[in-house]
Amino acid sequence: MTPALHITGEADADRLLSTDPLALLVGMLLDQQVAMETAFAGPEKIRQRLGSFDARAIAEHDPEAFVEVCRTPPAVHRYPGSMAGRIQALCSELVERWDGRAEAIWTDGDPDGPEVLKRLKALPGFGEQKAKIFLALLGKQYGFTGAGWREAAGSYGEEGSYRSVADIVDPDSLTKVRETKRAAKAAAKKG
Repeated sequence: MTPALHITGEADADRLLSTDPLALLVGMLLDQQVAMETAFAGPEKIRQRLGSFDARAIAEHDPEAFVEVCRTPPAVHRYPGSMAGRIQALCSELVERWDGRAEAIWTDGDPDGPEVLKRLKALPGFGEQKAKIFLALLGKQYGFTGAGWREAAGSYGEEGSYRSVADIVDPDSLTKVRETKRAAKAAAKKG
């Protein structure tokens, strides 16, 4: 199944996310302290600037030069220096542990949901919440069917929820996700 993701509102960026598991993983890594669309458009910016999007090439790229790739306007992230390092650390881990194949995390050995969650949490830059959101994205939109993925993803795996990028399929669902996040922040401030 080839997913057709609609996260960024940019055709080329969404096409890359839909066809390249590494791009989707890097987009998730970047999804902090910037709008979701900005984060998930980052891999396409990198691809345009490097001419390809490959874990080994990114991992082996000169770190200072890669910071410039991420910093060039429009920047890949509001913190291009630190995120460049995080992207390279993630790609290095993928090369070392998964032969440079992001999809191996959820395909090698036919893993179930809890195993994929464990593998994701072992990646640089992926804590519990980010790993659960990504697992929900894999299950809801990327064709992952491993047993127990919804339970392992926690509330992000709930059908019909609008909690995260895993639930964005069109402009309407993006608005609903933003409203849910806004309400959660407001409730956290009160509590």
